[in-house]
Parts: sequence; C-alpha cells; structure tokens
Amino acid sequence: MSSDTLPRTHALCALMDRHARVARASVDRAAEQFGSAWSTSFESLLQHVYADDARLEAAVKGYGSFIMDSMRRQKRFEREREYPAKTYAEAAAEVYFNDEYMANNYLPGLLLSHYLWPHHFQQLEYFQSFFLATLHRRGVRRWAEVGVGTGLYTRLALQGLPESHGVGYDISPLSLRFTAQHVASFGCDARYTVRDQNILTDPPATPVEAVLCIEVLEHLEDPVAMLRGLRAMVEPGGLLFVTAALNAGHADHIYLYREPAEVLQQAAQAELHVEHCFFANAYAPAAPGIPVPSALAMVLRREA
Repeated sequence: MSSDTLPRTHALCALMDRHARVARASVDRAAEQFGSAWSTSFESLLQHVYADDARLEAAVKGYGSFIMDSMRRQKRFEREREYPAKTYAEAAAEVYFNDEYMANNYLPGLLLSHYLWPHHFQQLEYFQSFFLATLHRRGVRRWAEVGVGTGLYTRLALQGLPESHGVGYDISPLSLRFTAQHVASFGCDARYTVRDQNILTDPPATPVEAVLCIEVLEHLEDPVAMLRGLRAMVEPGGLLFVTAALNAGHADHIYLYREPAEVLQQAAQAELHVEHCFFANAYAPAAPGIPVPSALAMVLRREA
C-alpha cells in the first residue's frame, strides 16, 4: 500500500497500528478481496471526510472501540441466542441521543465498517451496481432516506443521480449533522436537505420516487410499522432499498431477525413487492450452528 497513491489510507493504517491493532489486518484483507475499486473509493472517503489528521485519529480510536464493543456483544449473543431485552426508547437514549457515544464511537465506527467489514462493503456494491443503476435508468429526481446514519448511502445516491435532490430524515441531531458534513465535503449539499423528523408520527406530505432505509428495521420494536411508513412515502410504482442486519448483537439492535425469510415476510405484510434481494454473512461460523452477523438488502416496489 503506497503512501504516495493512497496517502490517507496509509495514514489510517499507521494510526491503527498505534490505536486499533485488532482492526489493522482488515484494511489489507479488504484491499486484497475487493481490489482497486475498493482502494480508490476508501481513499476518497478518507480524503473528504477525514482530511484533518486529528479527526482521522479520533475516527480510528472510535472504530477500535466500536468493534471491541461489537465483538463483546456478539459473544454474548452467541451464548444466549437472544438480544438483551430493551425497548426502542432505551436503545435511543443509550445510542442515538448520547452525543458522546455517537460522535466518538458509533458514527466513525459505522462509517469505517462499511468498507472494512466484507458483508457491509458487498451490500454497498449491490446498492450502487443494482439499485442506483436502476434509479438512474428511470431518471429518478426525488428520493428520500429514512435513518441517514453516517450519510454514506446518501452521498453515493447524490453522486450516482447527479440531477436528483434528496431529503434525509433521522431522529438523531448528531447523525443529521454528521451526514450534512459528509455530503458537504463532497460538494453535494446544494441538492440535499436534512430533517429531524420521525416519519411514523409525522409523515412527509409529498411522496417521492424512491426511498432508502439502511439498517433501521432491527432497531425497532415494530419493523412492519416502519415498512408501512416507508411505503406511504413512495409513489405508486416507486422503488425502495431497505436493509436489515440479522443475528448481530449491537447496542441498538432490539428486533432479532434469525433468517432472511423473516424480513421478506414482513415486507409482504407491508404490501411491498420484493423485486430483488442480496444476502451475505460477515464471516464463516466458528462451528456448526453458531449464528453469525449477516446483511440482507431488498429492492422493493410499491405496486399501488
């Protein structure tokens, strides 16, 4: 890995050697598995979002804490085969409205995980190569994202649909600020609006042509209600990109999906047609029968 061609990636690796050695090998593995396209995209992310050395160091430290916490919780899940009993309100207080945790652990950890966890990056590739390509062919100009997280999918949508305008909804002010900064760092902010709004209690008045909702369902007590809320946001014939994490014992995961069929069934309950889907495990199980984290992405259509 050359410091001349990939300077920010090289800087990140040096910081990982100092602050997050457990995560260092994941960079080399991802570069080897996904090749130059991965390296170029990851370097671009780091150059735009983490151009400042102090911010990059803080992100590496946050990622290190994030993965250690995730590993600890996953081990507990492997033993108990259940998520700790928790309401949405409790999860929101612990994570989404905890500014220190969001800024220092959750957001940097989640953002880097999209590139350093193979199943996350494979889902990202699926989003770009299949879903965004479909929206581009359709000439989609108005779309929304519910639960913007780090702004990565938002920014890629703005880049992939250069004539479009997006609206991002979230209940975490810090997540909205992080996303707005991410989008602005790539110069896409003129075509993007953020809104601190719960779409279930305060639904948007005007439907859009497409909706994104990335890893939100497992954070809720009633995912079907969210799927119905998403359906109401999109025009008849419009498309949705909705994902779910399965068997992943994170701090804010309260609805346990064990099998992909459970998610697909909930989409059907919400009267959404499954056009296409993607599924990947994070890694091979250590032994037969041990649950592993996995990602399911669905391309859905509202038929009427």
